[in-house]
Order: sequence, then C-alpha cells, then structure tokens
Amino acid sequence: MARLLVFQHVAAEPLGSFDALIRARGHRIRFVNFERDPLAQPSLDRYHALIVLGGPMNVDEQHERPHLRTELRLIEQALRRDMPVLGICLGAQLLAHVLGAPIRRLAQAEIGWHPLDPTEHTTTDRLLAPLQQRESIFQWHGCGFDLPSDCVALASSPNWPQQAFRHGDRAWGFQFHLEVDQALIERWLSTPSCLQELADAGLDPSGETIRRDTTRHVARMQALAEPVFDGFLDLVGQPRRRIILPSR
Repeated sequence: MARLLVFQHVAAEPLGSFDALIRARGHRIRFVNFERDPLAQPSLDRYHALIVLGGPMNVDEQHERPHLRTELRLIEQALRRDMPVLGICLGAQLLAHVLGAPIRRLAQAEIGWHPLDPTEHTTTDRLLAPLQQRESIFQWHGCGFDLPSDCVALASSPNWPQQAFRHGDRAWGFQFHLEVDQALIERWLSTPSCLQELADAGLDPSGETIRRDTTRHVARMQALAEPVFDGFLDLVGQPRRRIILPSR
C-alpha cells in the first residue's frame, strides 16, 4: 500500500476520476487543501508520490498566496528525492516554474473541449502513450508554460504548443484535465466564478456549448484517462494489467 500526498487548491477541483483508481489499488490519499489552510506546511516524509491539482490562482500570485511558495519548495524537494510527481493545470505550471520555465498568460484562454495532439515522443511515454492521435480533451486555463530545459514535450494544441511534458522518468506536467467527468464539469458550470471566466474569455457564458461538447467527448476522454493514470500509479504500487485502447 502506498501513500499519496495531494495538494488541492479549491474544493471544486478534486482528483475526479483519478480518486477511484487510487483507492481501487488500496492506496491511501492525504489531501492538503490550501484554500482551507493556506499556511499548511506539509512534509513529504512517508509519502510515495506527489500530485498537485489545479486552481484559479496563478504562479505569479506568490506574494498574495504564500502557499504557492510552500508548494514550489516541496515540488523541488520531491524532484530531488526522485519521487513520482504529477502536476495538473496549475500543478503543471508550478512544476514547470520549479524547472525554470516561464509561465505566460495566453492571448485566449483555453476553456472547454480542445484538440490535443501527441508529439514524436508520446508513443514511448510511460503515461501518455495511449494518446496516439488528435483527441478532444477538456481544458480550463488562462496561462501556459514554456517547455522546461531537459524536459520532453508530450502534447500540444493549436492554441498553445506546450500542453504536457516529462522531466526525467518520474515527473509529468499536464495542462489539461483528464481527471474530470461529466458531474465535475457540471459542478464548474454551476459556479458563478467559472461562468464569469467564460464571459471574460468571450465564450458562451451559459456553459451550454461546453455541455453539448461534453456529451460528445467525455466518454472517450475517460477511456484515455484510465491507462494514463494507471501508468502513474504503476510507479508507486503493484502494476495493473495494461489496457490497449482501440483507435477511434
């Protein structure tokens, strides 16, 4: 049984479908919710992996949100310990920042379902190998990262070239949200601040466009997500039998 440390920034951004996969292996999860306890000082001791989730804040808000400095320090420690690390959305930006890459505001926020393309390195990647062709993947972010030095680019989109990367063979950053399901997307679309983000980005402020696209794409994305997340969990526990996805 492994113990996973999870940094959460807001209640509305949990592990999603990843949670059930972790628990199905009998692993234990400790959440550190920085919205609830912004001064928390967790330790990596006794944990086997670190997952850093998304949130509405940005890396450049460290002076207003001191927990971001705490997270950056712990991500750096995890890398030095060769601990498996997965950063999702904000978590990927924090990981990229630790590795020296600039974080930039996008000219157009990527919110909703967007095409994601593999790179030449994706097919041999331990996690993202199931991404064998262009897929529609859920996004919700207004900033993006450059590719950190000595990292491998694993995915791109037409709007922003860096969507996923690997550092060494035990740390990944995903800008996108493979972990969301229909219920979690609906939760976001029922949150006034999220609807305001849609309006500010010049997108359908009712969320109906995202709802329609979710009906079309969410099942396929969830089928991709399971072997991707299983690949990460294989680093911290007993490997599961691989699932080979059929081409669409």
